[in-house]
Amino acid sequence: MRVALRKKVARFVHAGHPWIFRDAITPPKTDPPDGAVVLVTNDAGRPIGRGFWTRTTPLAIRMLTTEASADLDALIGARLAAALDARLAVIDRARTNAFRWVHGEADRLPGVHLDVYDDVGAIRFDGPGARAFYSARSFVAQVMAEGARCDLSALIERKRGPRGGAASDEAGDAHALVGVVPAGERAVLENGLAFGVDLAHGQKGGLFLDQRDNRARVGAMAGGRRVLNLFGYTGAFSVYAAAGRATATTTVDVAAGAIASARHNFERNGLPLAGHEFVAADVFAFATEALRARRRWDLVISDPPSFAPSRRALGSALDAYRRLHRLCAGLVEPGGVFCAASCSSHVSESAFLETVTTGCHEAGRRFVLGEMHGAGADHPVAEFFPEGRYLKFAIGTLS
Repeated sequence: MRVALRKKVARFVHAGHPWIFRDAITPPKTDPPDGAVVLVTNDAGRPIGRGFWTRTTPLAIRMLTTEASADLDALIGARLAAALDARLAVIDRARTNAFRWVHGEADRLPGVHLDVYDDVGAIRFDGPGARAFYSARSFVAQVMAEGARCDLSALIERKRGPRGGAASDEAGDAHALVGVVPAGERAVLENGLAFGVDLAHGQKGGLFLDQRDNRARVGAMAGGRRVLNLFGYTGAFSVYAAAGRATATTTVDVAAGAIASARHNFERNGLPLAGHEFVAADVFAFATEALRARRRWDLVISDPPSFAPSRRALGSALDAYRRLHRLCAGLVEPGGVFCAASCSSHVSESAFLETVTTGCHEAGRRFVLGEMHGAGADHPVAEFFPEGRYLKFAIGTLS
């Protein structure tokens, strides 16, 4: 089926951008089913490429190729292989066996993300169009064939959750495409440290792979410091800090189950629990009480879930970030380090940094940015798809 553009966006497609929104096309007379391959034409009627269709979302078409007759199965296989080549070139699997193999649009496999946890692949489709398109092709078989290079023995599908790349926090949110869903928690390695993941229950025992390099940076800075890890989830930043010889860590998360997993992650790495605090509490309430008690730490990490799930929420998200950073600033010792993170794709780097500097200023502190980072190399950002630059990790000092 042909779908015609009614807006002059063809140049963006030719440049490689894979998204075409519904308001940029002339509605087809017959609505294709989810996952149907459509031939896209420009406003003059000339073909500009092929993509797959999604019926119910503002994003109508994800482009696959600008060639009108490419073999899509061969194209998918080549891109899967290229993506795995890129990961295996930078990851030492003897020390890190959990990584992202396919990062959707940046790997030119739009609408799908594939993570590897030791010998299990966990796949997530971005909506019904992507699920239908890839399920109708030889995608699963090609994943397992290529996955033999990293000893993949099972492939499961996970639902999308509240953080980019993460699954939801509902029981039973994973099902097996090949093999079986692993039961209970299993350990994976990241830079030689062990972490528990529960692939059947998403966030209750997972690991945010995109922060791996930033965790290593915290570990390198933590020696001799007291570390506060806010929105600490299962304690990965704290484990790196303790392994880096922090004198003490405090891990805070609202989910009691996550805090229990954080304690377990310390134990599985042979780290002593003495001197390390694990707190199940609302972060804003904890920070407010800590300010009243005049508690301070040498290094504070703030890594909240997305405050802006949509562009409409941007204003309230920026207010929430400023409030959070104002609270955090009061918890950092003078001359100490503040690491502020955002995984909100709708919040630009400049807008996020403004919330850090303004929040700290409102607390009577001055933030001096030292470094700015994003996700690791297995979460690439393509020039043709700047929307993929979602993770911001600011490291600075407070005076």
